[in-house]
Amino acid sequence: MPKKKVGDSSVNLFLRKATGLVRSWSVFDAFIYATFSINLITLGLYSFSQMYYLEGGLLPTLIISGLFIIFEVVVYAAMIAVMPRSGGDYVWQSRILGGGIGFVLAVTGWWFILWLWVPLYGDMLRHIFLSPLLAITGARDAALWIGQSSLGLFLTSVAVCLIAALFVALGMKWYARIQKICFWIGMAGLLVVFGMLLFGNRDLFAAGLQTNLPKLYGSPSDVIAATNAAGQEAGAAAPLFGGSIKAIFLTIPFIVFFNLWPNWGTTLYGEIRGANDFKRNFLGMAAALIVTTILAAIFFLLINKTMGWDFYMNANGAWWNYAWGYTSEVPPIPVWPYPALLTALMSNSPLIQFAIIFAMGMWWFGWAGTVFLSSTRIIFAAAFDRLLPEKVAEVHPKSRTPIYALLLMVLPSLVVSALFAWNVFNFRSLTLDSTLVIAVTFLGTTIAAAILPFRKPDLYRASPIVKFKILGIPLITIAGIIFGSFLIFLLYLWLVDPLQLYGIGIQNTSSIIFILVLYSLAAVIYFSFKAYRKKSGIDLDKVHKEIPVE
Repeated sequence: MPKKKVGDSSVNLFLRKATGLVRSWSVFDAFIYATFSINLITLGLYSFSQMYYLEGGLLPTLIISGLFIIFEVVVYAAMIAVMPRSGGDYVWQSRILGGGIGFVLAVTGWWFILWLWVPLYGDMLRHIFLSPLLAITGARDAALWIGQSSLGLFLTSVAVCLIAALFVALGMKWYARIQKICFWIGMAGLLVVFGMLLFGNRDLFAAGLQTNLPKLYGSPSDVIAATNAAGQEAGAAAPLFGGSIKAIFLTIPFIVFFNLWPNWGTTLYGEIRGANDFKRNFLGMAAALIVTTILAAIFFLLINKTMGWDFYMNANGAWWNYAWGYTSEVPPIPVWPYPALLTALMSNSPLIQFAIIFAMGMWWFGWAGTVFLSSTRIIFAAAFDRLLPEKVAEVHPKSRTPIYALLLMVLPSLVVSALFAWNVFNFRSLTLDSTLVIAVTFLGTTIAAAILPFRKPDLYRASPIVKFKILGIPLITIAGIIFGSFLIFLLYLWLVDPLQLYGIGIQNTSSIIFILVLYSLAAVIYFSFKAYRKKSGIDLDKVHKEIPVE
């Protein structure tokens, strides 16, 4: 297919004649996107802090979960190589498992549940960027208000919608530039934080907190002792090392809120050059997972060295015990105990503190577009198959962005953000639903991958993955069985939750109703459009038997 110049005449972009999308990303762009998707500074630190009450060592939990997720990378890298199409999970499942299954699983997991992610992104924005910068510049009351109030959370969620929508609307080429800038600034900030922790010591850390936290937030002068006491009262227990094998595996269902997403960009691979190369796909996602895991392990060890692991977990326990409403007593550190902020306070210079928090905030801004970007491609692909109004499949002529698909993400997210911010229907307890529902979608793709060589033998034999086998068994099938078993293990613990550790299982009525409503809505849309298209002479069953054109 010939290349056409789109937008910038100096760059040749592969124009998808059928869809209007362009292959404007390199594999390195996809690597950065995957690294932001399993974001150590946003998702990672946010997840680790909420795991304070679990008893499995966080370091072994991190490593063991990563080993299982490598098989996810194999599955998704192989599926991309077989069918490098925008829409990822929806396209693969609808062509292998059937249109109904593919639509319901992918739309629920990539469209509806992402509405719940918006207030989570908003919560991280206020804790990682806004509240610390306000405090450092002397606006204590504003810092506490934005970090503690429901209205503050809602407004930051609105900001998420505006920022993410802008980034996505600019198009893939511009977003690649934005994330590169944010990546390098964020990495520089992270190296500074690592350096301060490496060359600092506990006495210097304690002096910095006892000097600066009372000044910034009005904390008591004995903030460290008071925090340790509040954390112990909250039940802080998570160790860095150790924990039984059982305790570690019971901790994994929480840590995957952070590291289950190296495949987050797979819905975009119809717009990435070289996407039919299995090895390149695998290396891009695997490198993101491995690099992030190593950085997380280093962060753990440096926190233990200079902050003290027990203090870090006590600070987390004290904050979340208050934030989740188990106590009305404001903790000694009255904001989320952000490790980068606590590290920056080892310096008494507001300028240095500000620079560190600003640079580390780029981890959030580089990541912001992920809340909508991948999802718009699922919506677009479904609309392109005529399962949604044709208008949704239109792309902007300059940015090559499906604008109407973007609006279907933004507008409902504002409603869900309000429900979450003011905890209507116990919405704040649904945090891990954001992972559970997507894991169900991943399970659908994993099953499709495992049976691909047998369900679609001609497609498999014509693909570049046909040569990858172990003892004569297709690698994609072996990886699918292993990763599928891991997902079933996670889903069992989340839903049954025999020890009541995760809060989203059958004991949480709000959680179960929320999940059922989402899947029911997807099913209603599918069967309604299928009947409507049939009246118009379009048989969607036949559409789903064909591999979509590029």
